[in-house]
Amino acid sequence: MICELEHKIFTIEDTGFEAFALDIFKFQYGQNPAYREYVDLMGINPYTITSLAAIPFLPVEFFKSHRISTTLSQHETVFESSGTTQTTPGRHYIKDLSLYKRSFQKGFERNYGRIKDWCIIGLLPSYLERTNSSLVTMVHELITISEHSQSGFYLYDYEKLSNILEQLEGQKQKTFLIGVTFGLIDFAEKHPQPLQYTTVVETGGMKGRKDEMTREEVHGILKNAWSLPFIHSEYGMTELLSQAYSPGEGIFGCPPWMRVMLRDDDDPLCKKTAGRGLINVVDLANIYSCSFIATDDVGFIHRDRKFEVLGRRDNSDLRGCSLMAANL
Repeated sequence: MICELEHKIFTIEDTGFEAFALDIFKFQYGQNPAYREYVDLMGINPYTITSLAAIPFLPVEFFKSHRISTTLSQHETVFESSGTTQTTPGRHYIKDLSLYKRSFQKGFERNYGRIKDWCIIGLLPSYLERTNSSLVTMVHELITISEHSQSGFYLYDYEKLSNILEQLEGQKQKTFLIGVTFGLIDFAEKHPQPLQYTTVVETGGMKGRKDEMTREEVHGILKNAWSLPFIHSEYGMTELLSQAYSPGEGIFGCPPWMRVMLRDDDDPLCKKTAGRGLINVVDLANIYSCSFIATDDVGFIHRDRKFEVLGRRDNSDLRGCSLMAANL
């Protein structure tokens, strides 16, 4: 059964999404001990689940305190979330790294076309300075696939990066500059220049480096520095194997194997498909961990299923369901 489920992930169509998600729920309830215990402690009978809206979503905080994985085999690697020295990182045990690679490669190509057509530049200083980053793994693989001589990571050598971008612009080379927010802002402030053939993608992440800024403020700084009409964004996290992209204005679209829903802050079982609420993510690529993740992000879903991320729930690192902590 599991081989059949894995094979279907990246060929799923909208009309078959709910049925496939229910199949994965049944598999994960049976094979993921932590998720099964959470569902049981919520008092939910898994055999009565007949719709996507009824599936329990696991609070993302449990990736910090529990091993969220199926019992099928040993893991190939472990991704760890970023965090401060006062917080415990989330850990995502990855059974099959090739599944992650297929997910982000197909997700990239759906939004931007062939990887080989791009020069891929990663500006991820804080992520490169630690190990086990899923974002670094993704960008490194995109750099490798691109095979462009100037593709690569850059830490704090902003002058060199500025010169390379100027050369690439002169060559009319399509360039994909993906960076953590504070790194892009630092670079933009020191090296403004017009960019016509460069797509700038921010991944979020200030981590106390600068005062908190709204998306509009961040994108305004970057657009002004580089004379760009739009700044793109990527929505992903350590606990997911798929990403959503925004081509501008912070409006994200998901690949077919990923879907965003909402829940009420006061009632995690109350879900909706449009409006404002806390973001739940269905990531079918998470087949060997948990495909149903309740995040701490506040969002807004439009009628066409595209969504915005409005910020984080207050005290999100301290809150969340305490059922398992109290009962284990």
